[in-house]
Amino acid sequence: MKNLEWKAELRDPNLARIICKKIGASPIGKIRQTDTYYNVSRGRLKKREAIAVERGIGSPEPIEYIFYERPNEIAPKISDYTIYTHDEVQQRFGQAPLPTWLTVTKVRELYLINSTRIHIDDVHDLGWHFEFEILMNSKQDIQSAPARAEQLKSTFLPALGEPIRSSYADLLEQHQSLQPDS
Repeated sequence: MKNLEWKAELRDPNLARIICKKIGASPIGKIRQTDTYYNVSRGRLKKREAIAVERGIGSPEPIEYIFYERPNEIAPKISDYTIYTHDEVQQRFGQAPLPTWLTVTKVRELYLINSTRIHIDDVHDLGWHFEFEILMNSKQDIQSAPARAEQLKSTFLPALGEPIRSSYADLLEQHQSLQPDS
């Protein structure tokens, strides 16, 4: 599967929520996510454990393993990804436990508009971030996605900070390397 995605720092989460409402994005809910990243020979593999949080009550979602490959660039980028079950990960990557790289935890507010997922993320140790993912299931999606991405970037610009070229895992690794040893 493919999507076109883009990330930025989020300076004003409340303004981003107002913009979501103004453009007709449907609020899906808040999700507490723990992404455990593994060292693999190419691409990225993460195990996502998620709990939908509604009115203080959490309900677990099925565990997903997400493998993806995506360039690190500031511009919107195409991500090729596959979602696996635990058994499929063992078939693809072997039976031995995979070496863990690091873990990213966040609370994600999810909005949907057409085939676009909008994320307002509060990432532990990194703060607020904004991301959108435009699903690309057809040739028409692939052709129209860049223009839709530019429109979303301009629409949300008043709430955003600097664009981000890499994943939250890369940002967290950089953040941790800057912390003094305890």
